[in-house]
Amino acid sequence: MNLTFQIDNISEGKRLDVFVSEKLNLSRTKAQEAIEKGFVKVNNFLKSKSYKLRLNDLVEVCSEIFAETQENKELIPQNIPIDVIYKDNYLIVLSKPANMVVYPCTGHKDGTLLNALAYHVKKLASAGAPLRPGVVHRLDKDTSGVIVIALDDKAYYGLVEAFKRRQVNKEYIALVSGELKGSGKITLPIGRAVYDRKKMSTRTKKAKEAITEWEVLRNFKNYTLVKVRIITGRTHQIRVHFSAIGHPVLGDRAYGRKTYIELGKKKLPITRQMLHAWKIKFTHPITGETLQFESPLPNDMMEIIDLMESS
Repeated sequence: MNLTFQIDNISEGKRLDVFVSEKLNLSRTKAQEAIEKGFVKVNNFLKSKSYKLRLNDLVEVCSEIFAETQENKELIPQNIPIDVIYKDNYLIVLSKPANMVVYPCTGHKDGTLLNALAYHVKKLASAGAPLRPGVVHRLDKDTSGVIVIALDDKAYYGLVEAFKRRQVNKEYIALVSGELKGSGKITLPIGRAVYDRKKMSTRTKKAKEAITEWEVLRNFKNYTLVKVRIITGRTHQIRVHFSAIGHPVLGDRAYGRKTYIELGKKKLPITRQMLHAWKIKFTHPITGETLQFESPLPNDMMEIIDLMESS
C-alpha cells in the first residue's frame, strides 16, 4: 500500500529528498535514490530531489521503496544450473538465459545469476559484495547471452577500467520491427526518462553520450535481423536507440509497440525482447591475453527466425 502525505506549513519549502528522508527514516542518499528511481511522486508527477515542496502538495511514496531498503543483504547460494563458457582463477564467462536477473534487487531477492554463481563457485570477488560480487557489467532480465564476472578483486578493477576506457567489444544479435538496409550508427544521447524514472529516453535534458553501431544480417517481411555493437554502455541502450529510430526490438514491452509477430494471417506471441548478447572480446586483466567468447542464439530466437524464413 502506498503512503500519501499532504504538505503542511511545517514542511512547506523543504526539499523533496529531505522530506522523504525524515518521514521514512531513511538516509538522505537512500531518499535521493528512491526519488531518482521513480518511487516518489508529487501531485501524481515525478519531481527532482531538489524540488521545493509547496503548501497542500500531495507526496505519494510507492510501497516498493520498503522492499528495496529492507532487502536481504546476504547473497544466498542456490543450486541453479549455469552455462559456463570459460573459467579461470580470476574471472568466469557465462551464457545467461532469458528471464533471469543478474543480481538480487527489488522484486528479485533470489533466483538470480549471482545466487547460482555463489553455489557453483567457491571463491567470489569481494568488490561489489554482498549482492553484486565481481559484477562489472549487466544484461537485462529478458536479454540472453554472454556475460563476464570477476572472481578476483584485481581482475574486477582491471575489467572495470577496461569498460570505462571502452576497451571491451560487445556485440549483440537482435530482431527488430520494420525493414532496415545496410548498416548505420545511432548517436542519440540517452538519459533517465522525465515522466518514468524506471525507463530511459533520448528525449531528456540530462542525457549522456550513447553510440550504437548496427549491420543488417538478414531481411524478412516487416522485420530485420541485425548485428549490433555498442560503443558506450548506457542502461537499455540498444532497446532505447532502436525504438527511437522507429525500429523497436521485437517483444520489448517497455520500448516497443508489439509483443507478437505477424506471419501471414497468424499472430504469434513473443514472451521476451528478441535481444541476445552474442559476443564479447577483451584483454584478460591479469594475463594480458586477448579473449573472445560467443554464445549461440537461444532456441526461442532461432524458432522465430525459422518461422520468418519459411513464411
